[in-house]
Formats: sequence, structure tokens, C-alpha cells
Amino acid sequence: MTEMQQRTRRVLVLGATGGIGSAVARGLRRRGWQVRALNRNAATTAQAEPAFDWRQGDAMNADDVRTAAEGVDLIVHAVNPSGYRNWGTLVLPMLDNTIAAAKSTGARILLPGTIYNFGRDAFPVLTEDAPQNPDTDKGLIRREMERRLKDASEAGVGVIIVRAGDFFGPGAANNWFSQGLVKPGRALGAISYPGREGIGHQWAYLPDVAETMIRLVERAEDLPPFAVYHMRGFLDRNGTEMIAAIRRVVGKPALPVRAFPWWLIDLASPFVPLFRELRKMRYLWREPLRMPNERLLAVLGEEPHTPIDEAVATTLVGLGCLNAPRALPQGIAAG
Repeated sequence: MTEMQQRTRRVLVLGATGGIGSAVARGLRRRGWQVRALNRNAATTAQAEPAFDWRQGDAMNADDVRTAAEGVDLIVHAVNPSGYRNWGTLVLPMLDNTIAAAKSTGARILLPGTIYNFGRDAFPVLTEDAPQNPDTDKGLIRREMERRLKDASEAGVGVIIVRAGDFFGPGAANNWFSQGLVKPGRALGAISYPGREGIGHQWAYLPDVAETMIRLVERAEDLPPFAVYHMRGFLDRNGTEMIAAIRRVVGKPALPVRAFPWWLIDLASPFVPLFRELRKMRYLWREPLRMPNERLLAVLGEEPHTPIDEAVATTLVGLGCLNAPRALPQGIAAG
């Protein structure tokens, strides 16, 4: 048993109120970690999640992050500006604060990665070491984030990055599933799908992503200083399998499927930053994508995987689109 396993482990989570941040924080808490979380409204947030040690502060403030990180073994960097507002001015300074805190305390950094830092030239089979030539402003920022983390790893900071497809799941609000396929808060009368039949798409169920990250953290001492892994997640091989899963879960085999209103995105993109970025990311729905996970399997032996119907049911219940899930096979707990 290692020294870290013998003593109580501590983690600082930035973005603990977000989907992936909260899922990783809860999972680590169940493993016996002491979870510390930084928030600008710590007193109020602590009432909703009293099991965490909430610290008042802002991820944009280097002193706040460094102080909150004192004595921790791991920093989960899961904080992002809401929507696409101020990405260019907030994202990199927040990461720099995390890197500085990790250098000061000796903590490892865990980052939920995305596929946005890759462009069309890396498709259709996206490997961990594929060239990063992004097509969007967000992708350029994501590429720079990973570059700075790579530099930090060469300076002695351990880094783990897990990249996955489009998130969906309980607590995952800002994603294509909840903002594109369905309308939260109402029973489904139709599915809106941004892609087209025949084009594969990569999805990632948020509790599975969190579990994967936690298992890698538990093996951190055996990983390289800059450890990057891809998840296979749920591969919709032809653009119809996610639709089929939704239909099965809601018990409506003939639930209509409508084309996503890309024309509206095109029309409004000059005026709405969110729509402008969505328009640039349309290639993710026009180009087939598959993410091999052999590197991950070599470390973990398996990839955590919840059966798709169970994952979709839990997601729809959480979004208020389904009153109660149907009888489903057992999988990884999503709570």
C-alpha cells in the first residue's frame, strides 16, 4: 500500500457545481477522499452539498486557488465559463492559476478533455496523439490548454487528461443532448437530430466519464507525467442508434425525428456568440468519428460502461422529460 493510500487523500475541485465536476467530486468522496471545492458563493452552495468542504473564492484569482489547494493531492480542473461567453479572456487564466497552485503544492491535475481541439484532418479515427488543428475558437483555446499542461508536466506537475465524445447524463446541462436532441422540462413529442443517417457520432455518458477519471487517479503513480486517454463511450455507428435508444426508453417506437434547425444557427450566428461557435462545430455532425480506447484499456483493463438504455433513461428523468424509467438492466450507478 502506497503512502497516498495509507493516509486520507484530499482533492480540490474547481467547477464542483457543474456536471462533470460534481460527478467526479461525489465519486471521489465515495472512495474516501476529502473533497474541497472552490466557489464564489460557498455558503449558499454548501447547503446543497454539505459533504464537501466549500471554500470561498474565485478560480480567476490566483491567491484563492493556491490557498484552497494547500495540502491537496489532486486538483480537478472542471471549471468553464457558462455558454461561450468570455471564453477568450477567462479560460486560460483560470488554467494558469490551477497550474501555479499545482506547482506550489505538488498536486496532480485532472482535466476533462474534449474533441474540440481536433479538426477534420484528425477524423474519422481519432487517436490520442492525432494532430490538433482545430476549426473553432474554442478548439484553439482547448489546444492551448493542453499545451500549457504538457509544459507543466515537463516541469514536474502530473497531468491526467480524459477526452470523450459529446456528454450526456444527469446534471449535464450544456450539451448537444439536452440542447439539441430534446427539450428539457417536457415530455418528448419529437427528437431533433443535428446529424444525418449514416454518419457515426461519439457520445459519452457523464457518470461513466467520471468513473473512468477516478480509476485513472487511483492508478496515478503508474501513469506517465502527461497521461492522455480516449474513451470509446457510446458509439452511434450510423446516426440512428441514439434515436432508437430514446424511442425505446420513452416507449414510442414511432417518435418523430426532425432535422436540427441549422438554418437558424446560420442566420443568427453573426449576432449570437453561442450560435457562431455551434455553426463552426457542424463538422462534428457531418464527419464520422470513432475514438479507440486501447490505451485506456491497457491501464484499466476495461472502460466503465452503463447500458445505453439505462443511461438515456436516467438522463431523460434528470432533464424532466420522463417521469420514471422503465425496467432497465443494471449498470454503473449514476448517482
